[in-house]
Amino acid sequence: MFKSPLWIALAVVILFGLIQVVPYGRDHANPPVRVEPAWDSQQTRELAVRSCYDCHSNETTWPWYSNIAPVSWMLQSDVSRGRAELNFSEWDRPQEEVDEAAKTVQEGEMPQRYYVMMHPEARLSALDTQILVGGLQATLGSALGEGD
Repeated sequence: MFKSPLWIALAVVILFGLIQVVPYGRDHANPPVRVEPAWDSQQTRELAVRSCYDCHSNETTWPWYSNIAPVSWMLQSDVSRGRAELNFSEWDRPQEEVDEAAKTVQEGEMPQRYYVMMHPEARLSALDTQILVGGLQATLGSALGEGD
C-alpha cells in the first residue's frame, strides 16, 4: 500500500515542504563593501566581478532559487566558505587564499562548473582566463609557478 507511486510522490512533496522551514540558507546578507584590492586594470576587475564576486565578495546576487531548500543550503555554504577564503570586498583583513587565486583560475577550478552551468555569463574563454590570471597575479600576487 505505501509503495505505490502516489504515496511516494506524496511523501516527497511533504518532505520538500518540511525542509522549507529550516532557516539555514536564507540569510542573504550582503555586508558593506569595506575595501577592494587596488586592481591592476578595470578589465581584471570586470572579469573578477563576472566570474568570482557572487561567492568571493559582499556583492552577491541572490537568485530566486536561493530561497528554496535544499539549493539554498548549498548556496549559503558556498558563499560563506568563499567569503571566508577570499573576499574582494574586505581587503582590509587577511585573505586565506590570496596566493592561490590566480592558480585556481588557471587550473580551471574556479569558477566552479556547476556555478557556470547556472550562470553562463561567468564562463571564461581561454583569452578571458589568460587575462584574469595575469590580472590576479598583478593585483594580488600568486603562488603560480612556485613549486609546480
